[in-house]
Amino acid sequence: MSGVPVLCSPCCAQDPAPLLRGWDRHRGASRGSPPVTSLLSLAVTSEQIEHLHRRFKQLSQDQLTIRKENFDSIPDLEFNPIRGKIVHAFFDKRNLRQESDGLAEEINFEDFLTIMSYFRPIEMNMDEEQLDRFRKEKLKFLFHMYDSDHDGKITLQEYRNVVEELLSGNPHLEKESARSIADGAMMEAASICVGQMGPDQVYEGITFEDFLKMWQGIDIETKMHVRFLNVDTIAHCY
Repeated sequence: MSGVPVLCSPCCAQDPAPLLRGWDRHRGASRGSPPVTSLLSLAVTSEQIEHLHRRFKQLSQDQLTIRKENFDSIPDLEFNPIRGKIVHAFFDKRNLRQESDGLAEEINFEDFLTIMSYFRPIEMNMDEEQLDRFRKEKLKFLFHMYDSDHDGKITLQEYRNVVEELLSGNPHLEKESARSIADGAMMEAASICVGQMGPDQVYEGITFEDFLKMWQGIDIETKMHVRFLNVDTIAHCY
């Protein structure tokens, strides 16, 4: 892929804008994707790109691509109850903005940067429109983690699965209790998104529009982060 070697160069230019614009042209031609500058912003520095590239090389063991098993070496993920969903999200083609559906077998540095764009902090100079788009991108990424069958809805069973995984480390909480929590949350979602439902009406699942309503007023912008990217040495992965 022609855009990747430029970005992978260990001697990044002091001004990363030309690199990102070149990447934009490549992505636009190959995938019909929105410009990466709308996601990474020109506020990205050459130091940040170099940092991400070092982390990519650590994970890939100096290979050109990362596979799911490469994430096994990350201590912070080892005991995370939703480890599988986090790793899955890195290979979800919806998050990679590819036209096809499903999971990628491996990702390259360009794909890695695309995923990392979802975890960018807020820039102080963002206007209202940029903030809205920024928030929706983060929530779309989160939505995809719940929507495991890629049908555009979070069903009751999918929500139960996530809650059960999140609470799996609590030895005092039975599976039925976790299921009750999930069922109650789904009922609340239905009341927020649909309102008063008839006795025969069935809430089929949470759409992305419903998901946006549920997260209204919640500060997702500062809560989504990836600790293991803060790397100082090869031996310590955070």
